[in-house]
Amino acid sequence: MTNEIRLAFAHPSERSEASSTKALDRISLRDHVVEVEIGAFQTERGTTQRICFNVVVEVKPAGQAIDDVDRILSYDKVTDAISYELELERLNLLETLAERVAERILLEPQALRVFVRIEKLDRGPGGLGVEIVRDRQDIVHLAEPDAADKLHPRLVYLSNPAIASDHLTGWLDSLSISDIPAILCVGLPETAGPKVSNSSVARRISLLAIEQNAWVLAGRDSRCVVVASKTELDWSIKNGMISVWAPSKMVLDATHPPQAAASDGVGLAQWLAELLDVQDMVFVGDEFLDENDFSGRAQAIGPSLLQDLK
Repeated sequence: MTNEIRLAFAHPSERSEASSTKALDRISLRDHVVEVEIGAFQTERGTTQRICFNVVVEVKPAGQAIDDVDRILSYDKVTDAISYELELERLNLLETLAERVAERILLEPQALRVFVRIEKLDRGPGGLGVEIVRDRQDIVHLAEPDAADKLHPRLVYLSNPAIASDHLTGWLDSLSISDIPAILCVGLPETAGPKVSNSSVARRISLLAIEQNAWVLAGRDSRCVVVASKTELDWSIKNGMISVWAPSKMVLDATHPPQAAASDGVGLAQWLAELLDVQDMVFVGDEFLDENDFSGRAQAIGPSLLQDLK
């Protein structure tokens, strides 16, 4: 029992050695400290804290002495996996971060098993953390999708008159039979929300107001499914669904948030379009017809023309 307790708090390299049934090569990353915004509590938003990574990767033995960095699992692959997942989005849980880092490391063909320990250094008198072990066989979807197979959706921004239009059902019929997955975006509702002086609170109120408008759209047709996360959007795109974007989670959790104000529905939609690399953007509403800033993949059309869009 004493030995088990010692190993529980030992460095992952000792745990790896103690639990391996055959001789394996290992590479390790010790005491890698980064400052990042992470945490589920409101007090952890808007501020950074130090987190420490200790990682051990068990790899396929090379079989012979080699001196070629391209044929080994480089230390950079481990730190790159950490940086990639931290940049992807703001996370609430260390458990989620550890899982994603482990999976990304196991994408490397040499990696067989990985030990990931992450600790928060500023949340108490000691290190508060999580440690996981993942085997290559535990990961079902190791291969990342080929860029050539990636679907590029169409983003359709609906003005409030367009949401209320009698043509809505016909538009959705056209979008449903199209080979291009559709993401619908909306802006603030016509009714003004409460006014507050606190900018962060005002931002949340605006985002929630847009989400209320998204649910209004969903209430008009059951084919409109409100989605809040990148994972849900990816699933909807893959399965050809019509999704309505609720922006709060992605905007608040973004490591590179939109420059547009939270009350700027068009600006948020354009940020999402860049994030998802959409095929094109369509802004539906008479108020957009006189705009001069729609170019490239974007166009503005009147409400009566959406059903003719191919």
